[in-house]
Amino acid sequence: MNLLVAGAAQLDAGKTTFSTGLVHRTGAVGYKPRAGNDYWYSHSDVLAAADSGVLYGKDANRLASAAPGDVSPPEINAIHRLWWPKPGGVGSVLEQDGREFLLDRVGDTYVRNGTVELPELVRSAFPVDDAISVESLAEFNDAMEAHHQPTQASLREKIAAQPLSVVESYSDVARPLQSLDFDAVAVVEPRRVRLFDGERYDKGCAVASGSSASDHGTLEERVADVTDLIDPVETLELPPLSDSERAKPSAVADAYGDAYDALLAITGA
Repeated sequence: MNLLVAGAAQLDAGKTTFSTGLVHRTGAVGYKPRAGNDYWYSHSDVLAAADSGVLYGKDANRLASAAPGDVSPPEINAIHRLWWPKPGGVGSVLEQDGREFLLDRVGDTYVRNGTVELPELVRSAFPVDDAISVESLAEFNDAMEAHHQPTQASLREKIAAQPLSVVESYSDVARPLQSLDFDAVAVVEPRRVRLFDGERYDKGCAVASGSSASDHGTLEERVADVTDLIDPVETLELPPLSDSERAKPSAVADAYGDAYDALLAITGA
């Protein structure tokens, strides 16, 4: 059984908090197929990853910590991207929305932006000397075809083989992996969660995919494009949680118990 947690807001939707509680409640393995953070705004997280010598972020770390057994962040997070702000908002061909791509970890492989000087911390902590260097969008697309896509496909097969998984999307992307069926979907945002039947959500993604390419310049469907097309099975309020509660999956599982009950009821479990 696969459960998807997506967010209706690009930032701070509450996806990871909801996901960690769900992992604790069900005993599932939680996955974050794609993630990213900012060298400037999330510097403490970068320092923590640097100490381990492997690039990952706090979302994957929280999910891995909530899972039963010994799970490491890279095991559940196939691709992690490191950005930093671009002052003035004018950058290279690898700049987007005022941010500039620095480094991708793709499985055990690294892909770096060859048009910028990487920060000393990044150069010393991660194996960038062996990284694939890209200096244009064409080279980046080639790298993604050769490395990103097979790595995502491998993780998709791993998730499909699990008896029970919780998959957390990124940003406000409707589904982080194509061709993976979900039994139920939770769309989280501040104050509420909307619960959807997995099959209907997938059909909504299929319909939205055409407009997503033209409206947003991407093949990824946005959550709002999908939820505008289908009605939720149920909408529930989510109570606010303190920092200490959010840090404990068991406390989240207690606070969000009604939402988890309703989500699992959709699957028939």
